[in-house]
Amino acid sequence: MIQLHNVSMAYQQDASALDNINLKIGKGEFVFLTGPSGAGKTTLLRLLYGALSPSRGQVLIDGQNVSRLPASQIPYLRRSVGVVFQDFKLLQNRTVFENVAITLEVLGWGRADIGKKVMHILKQMGIESKFNLITQRLSGGEQQRVALARALVNDPKILLADEPTGNLDDANKNQILSIFREANVRGTTVVVATHDRRLIEQSHKRIVMLNKGEIVEQMEKEKNRDDQAI
Repeated sequence: MIQLHNVSMAYQQDASALDNINLKIGKGEFVFLTGPSGAGKTTLLRLLYGALSPSRGQVLIDGQNVSRLPASQIPYLRRSVGVVFQDFKLLQNRTVFENVAITLEVLGWGRADIGKKVMHILKQMGIESKFNLITQRLSGGEQQRVALARALVNDPKILLADEPTGNLDDANKNQILSIFREANVRGTTVVVATHDRRLIEQSHKRIVMLNKGEIVEQMEKEKNRDDQAI
C-alpha cells in the first residue's frame, strides 16, 4: 500500500529533513510514526499525500509513484487518502456539516447522498447535534472530530494523521484512538505521527521511530495484546 525507497528530503542544501528512508506499510496496517520534534514525521506524511516531492528516491502509494505524478494528478491521489492535519485546517466560517460535506462535493456526490453520509459520520463521531454550528464555536476536541469526520467520510484507503491528540485530555485521546481503530478494522490503512508515548504504548501497534530524519528503530506490534485491544 505504501512504499518508500531510498527517500531523502532536503528543504535546504545543507539540511536534510529525511535521509535515505526505506519503509513498507501493508494494506490494512496500523502504524505509528514517532520521534522527537524535528525528527521528520510531518515531512514524511506530507510526502505520502503529495504535498511534497522527495529530493531523491521514490514514494509509491497503492502502486502509484507519487514522486512522478504531474501536479494535475495529485488531487485524484488524494481522493483515496484522508488527512488529519495538526492544526485541523477547518473552514472556520463554515458549519460542521459544510466542512465535512466538501470532501464529497469535490467527488461529485449528489446532495441527498451527501446529507445522509455526512450525518452518518457525524453520528459516529458523536457530534451530529453540532452539524449546524460554525466550527470556530467548537471546543478543540470537537474540532478534532470534525477534522476526522472530513478525513473519513469517503472511506479512504489510507488515513494519515499528524499529532491528532495534541492538547486533548485523556478521555478525548481514547475516543480519537477508538475511531482510528474502527477505521482500521474496516480496512483503512492508518498512519499516525505522534510523540505521545502513552498513546502508542496502550495501542500495541507497529512503531516506526524517526530521529534526525532517519529511521532509527522499528518495532512490530504485540499480536496477542493487539487483538485484545481491538
